[in-house]
Amino acid sequence: MSEFRPIEEQVLLDTTREGVAVVTLNRPEVHNAFNAEVIERLGDIFADLAKQEGVRVVLIEGAGKSFSSGADIEWMRAAADYTEKENYSDAAEMAEMFHRLRALPQPSIAMVQGAALGGGVGLVAAADIAIATLDAQFGLTEVRLGLVPAVISPYVIEAIGSRAARRYFLTGERFNGERALELGLVHQLVPDKQGLSQSCEKFVDEILQCSPDAIARAKRLIDAARHGFPDHDMRVATARFIAEARTSEEGKEGIAAFLAKRKPKWVG
Repeated sequence: MSEFRPIEEQVLLDTTREGVAVVTLNRPEVHNAFNAEVIERLGDIFADLAKQEGVRVVLIEGAGKSFSSGADIEWMRAAADYTEKENYSDAAEMAEMFHRLRALPQPSIAMVQGAALGGGVGLVAAADIAIATLDAQFGLTEVRLGLVPAVISPYVIEAIGSRAARRYFLTGERFNGERALELGLVHQLVPDKQGLSQSCEKFVDEILQCSPDAIARAKRLIDAARHGFPDHDMRVATARFIAEARTSEEGKEGIAAFLAKRKPKWVG
């Protein structure tokens, strides 16, 4: 039986003066497994952070030995008695949470140690950047429970490709950090948790040199290119992206700072 903890304590949020928001899954006694409260809290946090102009980057980590082991056993036991309508509502809440993470205007970085299974892999794939320790273990084990990794599938397939997804979705086998790096699920491997912090700090330093507005535009550009531009004309759409960026306030400031050989205003 998992220890009861108020919803605001199951996922913690801390924001530094530099604009770094740290989201911590805080259920180490169950390896940071998801339940309805965790999903609700994460969704609310991501929705709130999206509106915070002072937040420059969002970090996602797990307390204790694991990043996230996926679905909580007690939650799964309760869901076994749900109707199809209740299950749909439950899954839709989870799908919305992942969408809010991906839709953040700020860059997001997943810091993975220990187990990242099921929905935990979904968080890794939905984040913009992922760093993992060498001993991290990943798995899309849903088929072993008679289920499918449905709501996380768009993000995972984008990360590892449909060919690799056919293997890991269908076998449910686990794989290590080195394989996750080969697949493109994570961007960098580090020796241990201290390495996670050091690597993440470097990424944050790089991000803080960049225009927040340009980063948000770049994220929208990636999604537009992946899903197809609205007017079905790549030349028109991409030209519009850069024209809007050049005439934006931060675009003008960035060019002016470069020409004047000074730091732009967003660099502290």
